[in-house]
Amino acid sequence: MLRYVYGNNLDRYPTLRDTMFLDRAEQFSRRLGWEVSVNSQGEERDQYDVLNPLYVIWELEDGSHGGSMRFLPTTGRTMINEHFSHLTDGVLIQSPLIWECTRFCISPRADRRAAAALVLGGGELMDNFHLSHFCGVFDPRMERIYRLYHVDPDVIGSAGEGKDRIGVGLWEMKPEAWAPTLRRLGIDRRTSIGWFNRSFNRTTPTEMPLAAIA
Repeated sequence: MLRYVYGNNLDRYPTLRDTMFLDRAEQFSRRLGWEVSVNSQGEERDQYDVLNPLYVIWELEDGSHGGSMRFLPTTGRTMINEHFSHLTDGVLIQSPLIWECTRFCISPRADRRAAAALVLGGGELMDNFHLSHFCGVFDPRMERIYRLYHVDPDVIGSAGEGKDRIGVGLWEMKPEAWAPTLRRLGIDRRTSIGWFNRSFNRTTPTEMPLAAIA
């Protein structure tokens, strides 16, 4: 299932929390070779994890981390504005309608549903919080996932060539993206909304217009 957890609530889910940060170290430090900090517990954490971000987490049946993304409003501190503004010619991305998405991570224990779950979670976040876009930095390995789920970004800046190229993009959850994403997970929109509402202690309506869950 999907969970939406603010940083200051991660301690409620210790297994999910610990395996997420361990999986981030495995992916970003050991497998991709990024220059990231790994602590003595083997966890990858950075300065943005202490800003109470919202994590979208795919939880496996044993309660461990299957995949995750991290979100921060661009009205506050973001990785793009502080470290990648050279990709946007110094133009800062700041809007209450745009959130930054970072640390897209898939656990080695997860199956192929994990990526679909994260795309779905981003869509629910955008729809329920009335956001217009997400922004983020990406590299070529992510482009296949974007195409598969019809969430190709609008590229607003890039640098480098080939596998070393990085870009800054703006994403929106287009109408045509919902169906293949839900189909890959084998669920309907009502189930997805139920996961979202459970995370935020909202009551799921017993009757919803079909248009709202299509």
